[in-house]
Amino acid sequence: MIIGLTGTPGTGKTSVCRILEDHGYRVIHMNDLIKGEHLYSEVDKERDTVVADMGRVFSRVCELVGDDDGVTILDSHMSHHIADIVIVLRTSPPELRERLKARNYSDSKVEENVEAECLDVILVESVEWCQKVYEVNTTGRNAEDVVEDVEWIISGVISGDDSIVYAQYKPGSFDWSEEIF
Repeated sequence: MIIGLTGTPGTGKTSVCRILEDHGYRVIHMNDLIKGEHLYSEVDKERDTVVADMGRVFSRVCELVGDDDGVTILDSHMSHHIADIVIVLRTSPPELRERLKARNYSDSKVEENVEAECLDVILVESVEWCQKVYEVNTTGRNAEDVVEDVEWIISGVISGDDSIVYAQYKPGSFDWSEEIF
């Protein structure tokens, strides 16, 4: 079973996934995979990023997962392009701005990502493309606390009865659209 952990850059995906790995989950860090195996079509120098070839990424992820019956977590702001079940991490725009500035992102890259978070870009794509979507707020929380939420969601998915979990983490719980202006 593949579960995507997605969200705007800076929402805590990789920090959460590192702890999930310590807890025994298999994690594929898609951004590292894309760069390490050159699964991209071009380099966007203006935005300081690569443009992933999602067809090649999908094929490679399928090869890596194979027939594994366990849970594999995809760590990336693009994992909702591959996984049918996703957990979208969300962070309030003011906190996200500070996190991205601490990473030394350019001002334009910070604002592009904060705007995407305000407009629910990844959440909307996830809801449109994926079978099941859960939403977790990471604002003001440490990664260990977020991991508890993620593991609770995963246990609900595995059990086949996630109604209680879904009610708690259903998409559309956060609205930061007013914070963009």
